[in-house]
Amino acid sequence: MATYEYSCDRCGSFEVKVPIGTAPTQWKCSRCSGAARRVYSSPALTSTPPAVAALRERSERSRENPEVVTRVARNAAPSPAHPALARLPRP
Repeated sequence: MATYEYSCDRCGSFEVKVPIGTAPTQWKCSRCSGAARRVYSSPALTSTPPAVAALRERSERSRENPEVVTRVARNAAPSPAHPALARLPRP
């Protein structure tokens, strides 16, 4: 179920929950029974987890002002090789 917003000229805005993709362009107002038109608004993103919100914010900042890499990070210790690779001949 998705929440759609409608606006009645007499009563103001109200929300209706209907299955996604089935919302008509007009809905009958529950207060005055007049025709209300569908209002297109931004989605409710308040339930976004903090980690996702931080990642989205960092991505948006990076679009205009990308972070500059000043040095290459090197691994402190090389990853251990597979034991079978140690028996291969070296050039």
